[in-house]
Amino acid sequence: MDRLQAMQVFTRVVDTNSFTKAAETLDLPRASVTTIIQNLEAHLGVRLMHRTTRRLSLTPDGAAYYERCVRILADIDETESSLQNGNKKPNGKLRVDMPGSIGRTIVIPSLCEFHKQYPDIDLQLGFSDRPVDLLQEGVDCVIRVGALQDSSLVARRIGLFEGVTCASPDYLARAGVPQTLEDLSRFKAVNYFSSRTGRILDWAFLVDGKEVEVKMAGAVSVNDADAYVTCALEGFGLIQMARFMVLPHLRSGALQEVLPEWKPLPMPISAVYPHSRHLSPKVRVFVDWIAEIFDRCPLLSGRQSLEATCSKRTIEELERAPRLDTPVVNEWMA
Repeated sequence: MDRLQAMQVFTRVVDTNSFTKAAETLDLPRASVTTIIQNLEAHLGVRLMHRTTRRLSLTPDGAAYYERCVRILADIDETESSLQNGNKKPNGKLRVDMPGSIGRTIVIPSLCEFHKQYPDIDLQLGFSDRPVDLLQEGVDCVIRVGALQDSSLVARRIGLFEGVTCASPDYLARAGVPQTLEDLSRFKAVNYFSSRTGRILDWAFLVDGKEVEVKMAGAVSVNDADAYVTCALEGFGLIQMARFMVLPHLRSGALQEVLPEWKPLPMPISAVYPHSRHLSPKVRVFVDWIAEIFDRCPLLSGRQSLEATCSKRTIEELERAPRLDTPVVNEWMA
């Protein structure tokens, strides 16, 4: 029996809470995973986990063995990586998940640059905004906007999300141009509803350093970012959107910004990955690369827009507690 492989399989089964998912992420037949765990238990002479048709649970011996396996495997990875880094570039499969708008607009246009630098990395990009369980789904890194809910994950801020309130000139010619937040009660909006909950998402503005929510009346609601922008272009009403997504329309005059004095609170964009003593070289180089890409993008690079919009205290609060998984922002990004 290959004891190192057995440790890897055992920890993956525990992390994913599934023999099937462990087999998928390890590229092994499910029957092989089952056999390896059975042989490991026979070799150790103890039962490591209780298995039912619905769930897995560790025995006391299994919990203790799992903790030691995690430490041993981390030490092995760190030792091998320290030697390999001096001899070859990072390689292997790298699974990353991100909002579709960021992927299509920011990442894919620069992807050839990444592959020229790291040709041996097999990059698998998933475009979604649903909550992703990195361990259970075998995802190495996710790009998200918004508060880190899982203490087992690490978030590195790589940029900022800026919002803008705008509408078509045709709509503004018919309805007028709002001058204050109070004026918004007289206007129609294209509303955006959550794909997960069906709830209409409120608008948010930064007023005197505080976020103020505004409920908007509207004749149409959508749950797709492209449809959201198209409705605004067709004159259905005001929208509140990611600036980088509507910038071409703002520049062409097809959309016009309103209420520029009251902007949505900038939201940090972060690369999120599992916490461990040693970060995989392929994850590290990808995060460094995407941080550089965002730094070159004026609308996502960061501190200048914060300083123009927020007080020093607000900036410090954002940096201490980045607001990951903010529903409005993440729904826009889908």
